[in-house]
Amino acid sequence: MPTSCTPAVERIARVLAGRHLSLNGEGQDAHASSAVDASWPDHVEDAYAILHTLREPDAQMASAGDVAIWRNMIGAALASRAGA
Repeated sequence: MPTSCTPAVERIARVLAGRHLSLNGEGQDAHASSAVDASWPDHVEDAYAILHTLREPDAQMASAGDVAIWRNMIGAALASRAGA
């Protein structure tokens, strides 16, 4: 199974930054990659909030796989938070 070398929190924060900055999202910048590189750390707390919400899968998610594994995976991402 392919895995990402970039932590989940950073990937989520980059998506949030891109949505705010990029013309493809809600922003005005047609070439937002440099701005996203600079601003994604500003979205880390929101990324952790999203992961925190995803700790418990909904019924559709639970029916697709092992809930204990899901919780462990999200828990591992949350554990990377300073002071966890």
